[in-house]
Amino acid sequence: MADMTLFIKEATSMVPIQTVETILMQMDGIERALVDTEDGEVKITYNENQVAQEKIISRIQEHGLHLLE
Repeated sequence: MADMTLFIKEATSMVPIQTVETILMQMDGIERALVDTEDGEVKITYNENQVAQEKIISRIQEHGLHLLE
């Protein structure tokens, strides 16, 4: 298992948080996604043999969400 942390601009209110969680948990290889409502931090645990980090990021962006650098 691998871990990654992203900051998603919109993930500080309930609807976008639910969207992020739904998007991620529907992907094969995602084990867990935890969202910090204070700052939009999303900690993702995933199986790197099933899904690439780039695929996770592109799936989030395809749904109109924005990553913070």
